Amino acid sequence: MKKVKQTEKDELRAEYKRSDFPVPLVRGKYVSRLRKSSNVIILKPEVAEAFPNEEAVNTALLSLIKLAQKTTRLTKRSTGRVKKLHAG
Repeated sequence: MKKVKQTEKDELRAEYKRSDFPVPLVRGKYVSRLRKSSNVIILKPEVAEAFPNEEAVNTALLSLIKLAQKTTRLTKRSTGRVKKLHAG
């Protein structure tokens, strides 16, 4: 008869119980640290469908930033003119 091999303490088991760990497990313990250090974002499915790859996303966002900067500058100038026209 062959001897049954005992599992060693360093060996991984198929399943673990909470009682197997010396300290209680805390869900989401490192989530705030991960969010601060990570640059990964999750897109909504409808947004992800519109862009085939990261280059398309970056191009679209950069063009949106440029457009917003141009529009913001024009708005600041035009509001001053509109006030003068309405005042006089």
